[in-house]
Amino acid sequence: MTERVLRPLGRTGLHVTRLGLGLAALGRPGYINLGHGRDLDHTYAVDAMEHRAHTVLDAAWEAGLRYVDVARSYGRAEHFLARWLAARDRPPKALTIGSKWGYTYTANWQVEAETHEVKAHTRSVLHRQWTESTALLGEALDLYQVHSATFSSGILERRDVLAALGHLKRTGVIIGLSLSGPQQADVLAAALKVKVDGEPLFQCVQATFNLLEPSAGAQLAEAHRHGLGVIVKEALANGRLTPRHPAFADALAPLQAQAERLGTTPDAVALAAILAQPWADVVLSGAATVGQLQSNVAALDLAWDAEADAALAPLNQSPAAYWAQRDALAWN
Repeated sequence: MTERVLRPLGRTGLHVTRLGLGLAALGRPGYINLGHGRDLDHTYAVDAMEHRAHTVLDAAWEAGLRYVDVARSYGRAEHFLARWLAARDRPPKALTIGSKWGYTYTANWQVEAETHEVKAHTRSVLHRQWTESTALLGEALDLYQVHSATFSSGILERRDVLAALGHLKRTGVIIGLSLSGPQQADVLAAALKVKVDGEPLFQCVQATFNLLEPSAGAQLAEAHRHGLGVIVKEALANGRLTPRHPAFADALAPLQAQAERLGTTPDAVALAAILAQPWADVVLSGAATVGQLQSNVAALDLAWDAEADAALAPLNQSPAAYWAQRDALAWN
């Protein structure tokens, strides 16, 4: 087992490793990561997927990763994680676990579904999903986040929901929010102003930040200065920062060149770019195979330098372009 140094997750009192494992691609048969179906060998039986999730969790543990990200909408991700904790006899605080509420999984374990998940940031959904999450994870659950907070969902103005989250916070639950879409930075700025009983509500933020979409960086740094823990998701842009991108050779030639110069893989370089940000407490690997995980972990030992920073800066897209392309990604 590789020992990794733990660092504080902001001022939450929780501790994390720089790299964590997200189970979005391992908890359900359908997902938008490029090549997801191939990663699962197009084998979607529940027991086969649970075995795969446990195998990747074992590899993450052996690599020293001590943060795991799940959500109610990630199919059976919480269930798979709970059974892995029990099967490996992990004590509740052997690692830090974050889950999310607000999306309900509706694909019924099908790859092709009219609707894969339904979003509703209401008090009734919060109550139901908190009950479901804690029934599976119990005291192992450390962080509970609003899943994909946006202005359109109304979550930042729903006083009844905010009050309910404030109640959970008073019981010792760390409350956070995840972000998505071109307005991530603006939503986060508004979230920093949300108070319940005179105290800031949110203690942690999870946001998309990568070489193609770094627009939230300044606001994430500001949140970190305010004491929030910062978790980075979609670090590889759902596979678009890997050779799986249909136009990788042309569009991402600088990334390949830097990988060759540094003697590593494009995914490790893309992850190292985020790990170099002092405000990023934990960066999520979305690996669906042990090989992907091991390639991702190499980023932890990669020395980021000014040459790579300058060479890869031109990959930045406008938020509107990035999120339009993400919205167009097909499931599996």
